[in-house]
Amino acid sequence: MTLGFSRLLVVGYLILAVAATGRSAFQIATKFAESPFAYTLSAIAAAHYFLAVLAIIRRSRRFAIAIMVLELIGVLSVGTSTYLIPSLFHANSVWSYFGFGYGYLPVVLPSLGLWWVWKSR
Repeated sequence: MTLGFSRLLVVGYLILAVAATGRSAFQIATKFAESPFAYTLSAIAAAHYFLAVLAIIRRSRRFAIAIMVLELIGVLSVGTSTYLIPSLFHANSVWSYFGFGYGYLPVVLPSLGLWWVWKSR
């Protein structure tokens, strides 16, 4: 089960990584001045997703935990901030509203990933 689940996590993270990379690259290249904070956060999210894929594939438990905890903190912080301080975001990032624009996968994947790391120890 853990091997199949890890593959599912890799696929989920790869989808988010490609989507977030494409979105942030386009936004940074074409309209960075409109909302540099949100677009930079999207680029950071994309990097986190690629790092999570690497951690899962390499079966690096400590690296996976560190990346997924940092990612979860980022998603929860940005998600909360978009509700409490909406003026901070002139555009949505990948983590805005807890990943609403991505079907909440940005908050679900690190939670599932941490569960998987704990379960497969």
